[in-house]
Amino acid sequence: MILSSDTVSQQSLPKHIAIIMDGNGRWAQQRGKPRVFGHKKGVDAVRRAVQFCSRLEISSLTLFAFSSENWRRPEDEVSTLMELFLLVLTKEVKKLHKNNVKLQIIGDLARFSAKLQQRVVEAQALTKDNQGLCLNIAANYGGRWDIMQAAKKLAADVEQGNLQSSDITEDMLSANISMAEQAPLDLLIRTGGDLRISNFLLWQAAYAELYFTETLWPDFDDEAFANAIACYVSRERRFGCTGEQIKQLLSQVK
Repeated sequence: MILSSDTVSQQSLPKHIAIIMDGNGRWAQQRGKPRVFGHKKGVDAVRRAVQFCSRLEISSLTLFAFSSENWRRPEDEVSTLMELFLLVLTKEVKKLHKNNVKLQIIGDLARFSAKLQQRVVEAQALTKDNQGLCLNIAANYGGRWDIMQAAKKLAADVEQGNLQSSDITEDMLSANISMAEQAPLDLLIRTGGDLRISNFLLWQAAYAELYFTETLWPDFDDEAFANAIACYVSRERRFGCTGEQIKQLLSQVK
C-alpha cells in the first residue's frame, strides 16, 4: 500500500517495538544525584512509553529492564533495580490491568528472590486475558541465553526421540524463542547515545529497524518517541513523515 507523504496510517506503524532504556545513571549524575535516582525517574518514562504505545494501538512493547550482565553493577544499584521491579509488579500492575495491558516477563527468573518470582506469576496471571498492548519486560535477560534455551528445548526433543537433529529448521528454533507468539520485532530503539544492542533480542532483531538517540531514558518523552517512529516509517514504507505527523495521529486516537 502506497501512502502519500502527508498521511500516516495505522498500517504504517510498527507492530512490535523494543527499547533499551539507557542513560538513567548519567541523567542522575548530571544533576548531582546518585545513579539510583535516575532509575526511579526512569519509571516515569516507562509509564509514558506504555501510554504512548497503547494510544497508538501498538501490539507489543518490549523493555530491557535488567540484563544478565547487570548483576555486575554496584550492589546498591542492583538492589534498587530489584525494588523498582517489585514495585511495578505490586503497584503498577493494577493500572496495567485496568488499561487492558497484558504483562509478560521474559528472561531467566531463577536468580530472583522467591517473593519476586511469585509476584511475576501473580502479575502475569492477572493480565493474561487482556487484549490491549502486550508489555514485555526483559529481566535477567540476554539474547544469547534466549537462543541457548531454545536450542536446549530442541535438544531435549532429540534426546527423547521425538525429533531428528537433521530435521531441525530455523522455524523450529524461532518457535522456541521468547515472544514467538507475538508480532515480529519491527523497531529497536536505544536511548543514551551508545550504538550497540548489548545482547538484547539477538534473534528477534534480525530484520528490525535500529534507531539510536542521544536522549537519556528519563527524558524520552512523547516527542522523542514520535520522532523514532517517524524515522521507522520513512525507512520501512519509503515515504517521508515527521514527528509532528505522528503526534497528529496520536491526537486522533485520544
